[in-house]
Amino acid sequence: MTATLAKRPATTATADAVIEVERLETHYGRRQVLFGVDLKVKRGEIMVIMGGSGSGKSTLLRHLVGLEQPTGGTIRLLGQDMNDLDPLAAMALRRQMGVAFQGGALFSSLSVAENIKLPLREHFRLDEKTMDIMVRLKLEVVNLAGFDALMPAELSGGMLKRAAVARAIVMDPKLVFFDEPSAGLDPVVSSALDDLILRLRDAMGITIVVVTHEVESAFKIADRIAILDQGRLLAVDSVKNIRNSKNQRIRNLLNRVAEEEQIDAAEYLSRLTGVAPAPSQSMPHDR
Repeated sequence: MTATLAKRPATTATADAVIEVERLETHYGRRQVLFGVDLKVKRGEIMVIMGGSGSGKSTLLRHLVGLEQPTGGTIRLLGQDMNDLDPLAAMALRRQMGVAFQGGALFSSLSVAENIKLPLREHFRLDEKTMDIMVRLKLEVVNLAGFDALMPAELSGGMLKRAAVARAIVMDPKLVFFDEPSAGLDPVVSSALDDLILRLRDAMGITIVVVTHEVESAFKIADRIAILDQGRLLAVDSVKNIRNSKNQRIRNLLNRVAEEEQIDAAEYLSRLTGVAPAPSQSMPHDR
């Protein structure tokens, strides 16, 4: 039986931003991954982050959910600067966030119900009966009613993803982050998951950030799309404007056109030998 949610209008037109990223930079050793990224996500909006392999989109997501600290810039979630939070404040903020990881990330030794209960056990002191009711409610929302006693190994790929969504929303968060929700799914199951994401936003007013490389899915669910390219924010715009963009790098991403890598001979030799390239000497100019 399909659970129905009372629809209410999305609030993407509101001006208040629940996610504010300013001049974000990230380094892994000497290698810089993000370069001065600025991004705002409005309340009730579905923001899709796209980019090619190595563009920095997964790094940005890890910063947003608090798994990594950037080397520069600021991130504010729900008005709170993540750099200034003490452990108690950080815990309180996490209660207002949910994350659905790529592949589901369910614990194989726990049933579906026990996996969904994990955030409740971590953040609250609730009796088992109350948690059972909360789990069943969320399983109804994701159309998995009656599957609470199954183990993750007994679920299909799409069911695993939906169980992960149930765990992400079990505490009724204000923010939910999805990491490649359609990865590994066939088109029909992927479309059904897109529909679920839209229903969650519309019915519960959740602000949603999705990292994906699936162009069709992005166009279906996004209110706006952010395009990352080699660690820099190339564009943040509506689906219509991104779809019709004349920017060649955006066109290549949407059409899955590979770009030829420009190789600097001195840099390539330096990578092979481990010796820093000699500083270039400019030729004198005639005056």
